[in-house]
Amino acid sequence: MLTSLNINNVVLIKHLVIEFKHGLCALTGETGAGKSILLDSLGLALGARSESGLVRRGADSASVTASFQIEDNHAAYDILRDADISIDDDLLLLRRVVYVSGKSRAFINDQPVSIGLLKQVGNCLVEIHGQFESQGLLNPQTHRAMLDEYAGIDKSLELSWKSWKAEELSLYELQKSSERSIKDEEYLRNSLEDLDKLSPICGEEEELSNLRDRLKYRDGAIESLSAANVILGSDNDPVQKAWAELDKVSDKIGGDLEKITSALSRAALETSEALALIQSFSADLQNSDNSNLEEIDDRLYALRLQARKHGCTVDDLPSVRDKIEEQLSMITNADAAIVQQKEKSDVARAAYIELSKAVSNKRKKSADKLNKLVQKELVPLKLDKARFVTEISELDEVEWGASGIDRVRFLISTNAGSPAGAINKIASGGELSRFILALKVVIAGSGSTHSFIFDEVDAGLGGATADAVGERLARLAASKQVLVVTHAPQVAARAAHHWIVSKSGGKNVATDITELSSRESRCEEIARMLAGADITEEARAAADKLLEAAA
Repeated sequence: MLTSLNINNVVLIKHLVIEFKHGLCALTGETGAGKSILLDSLGLALGARSESGLVRRGADSASVTASFQIEDNHAAYDILRDADISIDDDLLLLRRVVYVSGKSRAFINDQPVSIGLLKQVGNCLVEIHGQFESQGLLNPQTHRAMLDEYAGIDKSLELSWKSWKAEELSLYELQKSSERSIKDEEYLRNSLEDLDKLSPICGEEEELSNLRDRLKYRDGAIESLSAANVILGSDNDPVQKAWAELDKVSDKIGGDLEKITSALSRAALETSEALALIQSFSADLQNSDNSNLEEIDDRLYALRLQARKHGCTVDDLPSVRDKIEEQLSMITNADAAIVQQKEKSDVARAAYIELSKAVSNKRKKSADKLNKLVQKELVPLKLDKARFVTEISELDEVEWGASGIDRVRFLISTNAGSPAGAINKIASGGELSRFILALKVVIAGSGSTHSFIFDEVDAGLGGATADAVGERLARLAASKQVLVVTHAPQVAARAAHHWIVSKSGGKNVATDITELSSRESRCEEIARMLAGADITEEARAAADKLLEAAA
């Protein structure tokens, strides 16, 4: 529900904070006091169209913040989840800033959002109804959803529709893929033949590149190894000669000469080991690799040519080959696969139609009940000659959707014997508001919208009719939050919470709002509504009687 409204620099309002409550909340005050400004301000926070004229004179910008407390299963969660916006402690803040330039910015929980998203969220939080506007009832596109909420129709039909459409899409994609494959069959077969001849192996390119490098430098390496072998294997080895000379006198001189001969001995041993390794490596180079460099280059060229042809790496060629084989297999088995998928699509379609018919029957039963209950509510609202009709007709198949195969329209007739027609073309502003009230009272327990605003729904009414309006607003407010802007004392007396909107005089005219928390203050305001500026004791007595009757 709407918990508070914070308004800054909107027309005659400099700064105003209103803390709203559950139940029936009445806003009263003299004509021109600024009640419409409050509704315009709330409309801004809900995503209504903005204009620079709403900014208070002398200010650079105007801002409105509407705070809502919502339940865990509220429809707003799905919208916000898709927009990646989080909600903490079930608190939702909708804020709008309007600049003198006419531009505006929107925020949800202090995160910048589009005006479209703000309006989408606002529409599922609050319904505003007035004499000249009714966002839900005037739009036939909303009638089916309103009836479904009343009938308690769940999401099963939507899921069935999605399942059918998914199977249809799979069938379409399979058919298109088959058509493309048949067109490309010759190309695919040639490509498969080329790849099978080549038989590419993952990792082969790197292995061939390394082998080519070895082959390119093999002759030079063999020559260097041979030279080293000659040098180290010749009889003129200086290490051997030096060791032999010193060994002749080692037993005569002693001392450090033994360390020198020991080192020379180790050097001779290392030289001998190096010579053996050179000879072994040289033999390996000459005997182990008989590959032809030209053949390797040709192989690399062929592999890379196929990779360029298929737009992949050489290592990907084996998987490309498997995919081509799979495509060709699909061409061979395409008819069977399409038939199988067609059967799945037909089964899903039949399930959707069966469920749609069941939902349609449920709608018709609920519509009959709704018609009778709404009709019953119209009599006390001075619409006893009017007739409310829920029309359900079958859609053409091209119009079927997630909501089924029905078109639902709420129709009315305001005169006995006249045919029922579209609400916005038959009803006047006041009649429309009362139709809405009657409908909302009947379907009060359904739907996720928890806050309703009625702007002068009682205009032009008095006496028993105005009291009937107040009684129905109070009934609706038993399960919903209802804000009503009213000039009818009978309606104001029914309110659980009452605010008076006033306008101060002087040079700086400003709109203010005061909660009437005591019985005395409420009685005085209702007496003013009854008598006008000159409040009489009779008016006070009548006001007290209204409050007593509403208690």
